[in-house]
Amino acid sequence: MNDLAGKHIILGLTGGIACYKAAELCRAFIKEGATVQVVMTAAAEQFITPVTMQALSGRTVYDSQWDARESNNMPHINLSREADAIVLAPCSADFMAKLLHGRADDLLSLMCLARPIDRVPLLIAPAMNREMWAHPATQRNLRQLDADGAVILGVGSGFQACGETGDGRMLEPPQLLEDIIAFFQPKPMRGQHVLVTAGPTFEAIDPIRGVTNHSSGKMGFAVARAAREAGADVTLIAGPVAVPTPRGVTRIDVQSARDMLDASLRFASQATVFIATAAVADWRPASPSEQKIKKDGSGQAPVVAFTENPDILHTLAQSERAQKGDLYCVGFAAESHDLLVNAQAKRARKGIPLLVGNIGPAAFGQDDNQLLLVDAQGVREVPRASKLVLARQLISEIAGRMAQARREHA
Repeated sequence: MNDLAGKHIILGLTGGIACYKAAELCRAFIKEGATVQVVMTAAAEQFITPVTMQALSGRTVYDSQWDARESNNMPHINLSREADAIVLAPCSADFMAKLLHGRADDLLSLMCLARPIDRVPLLIAPAMNREMWAHPATQRNLRQLDADGAVILGVGSGFQACGETGDGRMLEPPQLLEDIIAFFQPKPMRGQHVLVTAGPTFEAIDPIRGVTNHSSGKMGFAVARAAREAGADVTLIAGPVAVPTPRGVTRIDVQSARDMLDASLRFASQATVFIATAAVADWRPASPSEQKIKKDGSGQAPVVAFTENPDILHTLAQSERAQKGDLYCVGFAAESHDLLVNAQAKRARKGIPLLVGNIGPAAFGQDDNQLLLVDAQGVREVPRASKLVLARQLISEIAGRMAQARREHA
């Protein structure tokens, strides 16, 4: 999967120690299928050499508006017309001020000013000391650049090269890559708020042990990422899993099925879509022990009585908002056998418009999967692919169904 295949990116480097991260970012763009043309300011060349960036990008670096390689001596025009986007990473406080006022006294600022603004977006990854970042002038400049149509990718927080700690670090290359991939994705879910549950639940037997399952949460996290890429606000309610939170997604960590239900009910009032990917335990110990249950030497296992957990999907699907059509509910069914029969029965039992089925043991912990989409009209197979690709297809499917429903009720 090459998320940037066919894209041509101008990677602009301005002065700052974060230039070392630009090397990794350039390489990441190439690995995702993009072609990269690096343009550097004179200040950037004090931190990293054009030779390094040429080796990584496979293209000669441009650093002067007087570059004679261009037959018309207009690299600021020619290079900007070829680009799908200009990414400034790192972008210094000084360079942002220059952009704000439309100054164009070097090649990179000339390109930013001369680019066709309606089709060549400008994405800015700021990098500076925490006091520079917090300064009213910088914040004022950021607001105006945003109003002028630039995309501000934000900053990280932590230890800085100057020895201080705080906001202003350039985001790490994997974070920037995820944001830029998301920028290029279609936005059919803009204006929607998607609520996703993911991972297993953990039902305590005692303070040490519990009942859970093999769900890794990868599919649910991929769905959350895909929904965010598609323009939605996303809240992700996650059981106990060790999966990094997708960029721009609000994550709520829970343990038990009852915890997940409480969180789902709390956030469902804001949501327009509910996607239940979590593998929720159907049963929990009725009376968890307050202390660890120890062996007593008898060879007899302790007797643990179980009680049924609440049905999260059914509860939300039968809510007033769902019944009025204000909350579109999608369920997942992880089965061990007879997938089609069980998935059809589960969809009818839950009372939802769409159910996604898969064979759990073949999918848990894996990076790929294959799905079965079940609705009132029938069944459609989605061929095996990475979970992120499947998640994007699912989000597109949901967006299409919601748009169709709006047209029918218009």
